[in-house]
Amino acid sequence: MATPSLGRMNRRLALDKALKALSVVFAGIAMILLFWILGTLLVNGLSALNLSALTNDAFGQPQGLAHAIVGSLIQVAVATLIATPVGILAGTFLAEQGKGSWLAEAIRFVNDVLLSAPSILIGLFVYTLVVVPLGRFSGWAGTLALAIIILPVVLRSTEDMLRLVPPQLREAAFALGASHWTVISLVQWKAARAGILTGLLLAIARAAGETAPLLFTAFSNPQLTTNLGAPMATLPVHIYNLTLSPDADSIALAWAGALLITLGVLALNITSRIVIALGQGK
Repeated sequence: MATPSLGRMNRRLALDKALKALSVVFAGIAMILLFWILGTLLVNGLSALNLSALTNDAFGQPQGLAHAIVGSLIQVAVATLIATPVGILAGTFLAEQGKGSWLAEAIRFVNDVLLSAPSILIGLFVYTLVVVPLGRFSGWAGTLALAIIILPVVLRSTEDMLRLVPPQLREAAFALGASHWTVISLVQWKAARAGILTGLLLAIARAAGETAPLLFTAFSNPQLTTNLGAPMATLPVHIYNLTLSPDADSIALAWAGALLITLGVLALNITSRIVIALGQGK
């Protein structure tokens, strides 16, 4: 009886080692591809990234990315200001009052649909809702599309983080005579702020790299403008337009723009991890 058991144990150990080896191999392949992409971006992007690329617009000599950078920053910032309070309040409602409520279930269903929907569908929705009735592209339309992309991530992260808050904190606050709003704002949100902020940063990182919804909403503008009522350039869309050009300088500028987006998204992801680490430390 001992020999078959020993044989099974050896087979399991061998299988375990084989699967670990495969995991290491595939992880290595993924890391190689990642560093390959980053290396290509650095080599091609740094060679074209200079002061004129950051300060000139498409009509500059030489042409630059300033109009697209400013347009992206404005639209992402305004979209964040719109989506964040709505997402946090809706997520709080679901966490506090969402059990057994048909309204809460309907909100969760719509939110899940938005989370999984391709961004181009959101762009087409805003195009039909805003661009077609107004008869023109605008920065406001692009901002609305980005806000819809940010909203479900903030809502879900808020609900999930609030559900992780120990119920003893709520009970202690209520026992001291605190109102429901005081418990939410000074206890619940404070305890969950690291997770909520992390979800917000990841949502911003996702929105900052979107191209498809902006093609149907904000479109593009070769000049630097801060007017959200007019077509407005964004970095992803401008990179797309540059890649359509046969001009070598335009392609080089597209590499510089891609590097800027990558560095921005990387910075947001690193910041989110720092926030998580600080939250766990506290």
